[in-house]
Amino acid sequence: MSDTMKAIKSEDRRVANINTAEFTPLPTIDGSEIGQSVLQLNDAHPKGVGFHIYKMAPGFTTDAHIHTEDEEFFILEGDIVDHDGVRYVPGDLVWLRKNTKHNSYSENGCTIVVYIKEAEEMIDV
Repeated sequence: MSDTMKAIKSEDRRVANINTAEFTPLPTIDGSEIGQSVLQLNDAHPKGVGFHIYKMAPGFTTDAHIHTEDEEFFILEGDIVDHDGVRYVPGDLVWLRKNTKHNSYSENGCTIVVYIKEAEEMIDV
C-alpha cells in the first residue's frame, strides 16, 4: 500500500448486508410502524431520504405523497403497484419526476433500492 493510499478508518466506513441487517421501521402518517422499513447507513439524512434500502410488507399500501425532488428506485425483489395500476417487478429501474403524486401497494411485499434527495410530503386524497 502506498503512502497516499492508507487503510480506511473504521469510523469512515459502514457496511450492512440487506439479508442480515436490522431494518428500522418507517412510520406512516398515523404513526403506525408496521408495513415499511429502511436500511440506511448515512445518518446525515432523515430516515428514508438519500440512498437506502426500503422494504414494504405484503398487503401494505403507502400513504399518498408528493415528491419534492425526483425519486429513483430499483426493484430487487417482490412487486409494487402505483395507484394508477402500473406494476414494477424485479429488475425494474424507475424514475419519478419531482412533484409526482402517488401511493403504492405491494401484494407480495418488496425490497427496493431508493435514492431521493428530500423527504416527500404527505397529501390528502
